[in-house]
Amino acid sequence: MLTSFAPLTVDRAGVQLHTRAGGEGPPLLLMHGHPQTMVMWHRVAPVLAQTHRVVLMDLRGYGDSSRPAPDPAHANHSKREMALDALAVMKAHGFEHFDVLAHDRGARVAHRLAADAPDAVRRLLLLDIAPTLAMYENTGEAFARAYWHWFFMIQPAPLPEALIESGPARYVRSVMGARYAGLQAFAPEALAEYERCAALPGTASSIAEDYRASASLDLEHDRADVAAGRKLAQPLCVLWGEHGAVGRCFDVLGLWRERAAQVTGLALPCGHYLAEEAPEHVIAQAQAFFSH
Repeated sequence: MLTSFAPLTVDRAGVQLHTRAGGEGPPLLLMHGHPQTMVMWHRVAPVLAQTHRVVLMDLRGYGDSSRPAPDPAHANHSKREMALDALAVMKAHGFEHFDVLAHDRGARVAHRLAADAPDAVRRLLLLDIAPTLAMYENTGEAFARAYWHWFFMIQPAPLPEALIESGPARYVRSVMGARYAGLQAFAPEALAEYERCAALPGTASSIAEDYRASASLDLEHDRADVAAGRKLAQPLCVLWGEHGAVGRCFDVLGLWRERAAQVTGLALPCGHYLAEEAPEHVIAQAQAFFSH
């Protein structure tokens, strides 16, 4: 999938980042969510590449990118470190300034990227997230039940790793299939790719570390921004699924307006996996937002 997009491996401090790029026009970086890979954009990227130079990347720990070793502070999987990966990827593709479209975990990386490198990110379109700090601070029963994996993954090693490694495909199908649209929302080739990458050595450790970082070091970085009164200055658009847990459990626009100066957004007629459940809506919103 995405074979029309040319591959390029980017080395950043020994971490190999798998990327693809295609199309012509203003640069646009796409970042995926959990437990997926860049393939999640297969219904969106080819259309956006008609008007943009689209760069796709597998986040560290996912897809065909490297799985860094865990560390006690979870710094190797912090969103700050992943944001530096994104900067390196875009520089390798020849871009210092670019727009970003990102989903789920990738959207959390995008938030940190826009905060840490405000001169690099021009516009930001995030799919189905509220700010990480706000989601943890406002967790209730409905969210905890829907996002059980947030709390499972942050348990100390090796329990989450061992359980995921006992059935990587089962884990992928359990997380993704339990949501609004079920597994039928995903192209068989895409689902097979998510399962293949989940079974690669080191994946369970990396994805658990991703969540452990979000519940520790990433929150420290977010709290520092809040304490300093720092807000994202870039135009920010947030889309969420009207049938998903994020919109049901949180005031998405209200929470983002606490963290960013220019916020727009709306719910789309789908669940969590917007780019695969409602690609035509995502494309239309992206084309309108990034054309300004």
